[in-house]
Amino acid sequence: MIRPMVGPIINSAGIVLGGVLARVLAKPPSGRVQDRARVLLGVFTVWFGLALTLSNLNGSVGQKFKLLAIVLLAMALGKLAGKLLRLQTLSNAAGQFATRKMAASAAGKPEFNDGFRVATALFCAAPLAILGSVAEGLDPGSFPKVLCVKAAMDGLATMAFSRTFGWGVMVSAIPVLALEGAIIRCVAALQEHALRLHAQPLIDSINATDGLLIFSVALIILQLKKVAVAEYLPSLALAPLLTRWLW
Repeated sequence: MIRPMVGPIINSAGIVLGGVLARVLAKPPSGRVQDRARVLLGVFTVWFGLALTLSNLNGSVGQKFKLLAIVLLAMALGKLAGKLLRLQTLSNAAGQFATRKMAASAAGKPEFNDGFRVATALFCAAPLAILGSVAEGLDPGSFPKVLCVKAAMDGLATMAFSRTFGWGVMVSAIPVLALEGAIIRCVAALQEHALRLHAQPLIDSINATDGLLIFSVALIILQLKKVAVAEYLPSLALAPLLTRWLW
């Protein structure tokens, strides 16, 4: 069954729109406007992350606590696996690459490929690209709230990058669309397989874990706490495995 990929399309459109606005507007949004937008996006992300987790703790009171314990165990083991795989280091490398390129561009004329590579590295390495795609893949009928948040954040970043790198930043919308679309397809296929096995708790565990990770990203957006979210990403795979074993 072919599912529409609304979230990736919105995310890609946000990137393109940010690039267009950078060319049309005489001045970028003021710092106050950007701070307000960040707070609004952060608050919304907090709400959605917690709502996603709580809505997937189903069953009796005992079953809810059992699933929550499994999710927390998956996150603990996932963080350990993420540290061993140096996922946060790899994620930070994207930011360091962007910083180097922006410094080099300030000293000379940037090339078209510079903007494309910087934006692609940052937008694809962002944890919300994975978390939002997982959320849409598991619930294709719902509005892609997380990827809409990412679209707004990427659009603001594109406005800033476009003033330095030019039109090349907008082309990053293509790999973002491809990556998020691929994740959604894979997750949707796994969901259909789980439903055929009548294993709804497996889906619930992934959603609950995804919600807690989205909440962690919100803490970063609101600048309340620095969380190494990339290190926790393996917990999305560990949650259904532990549920299958311990449920």
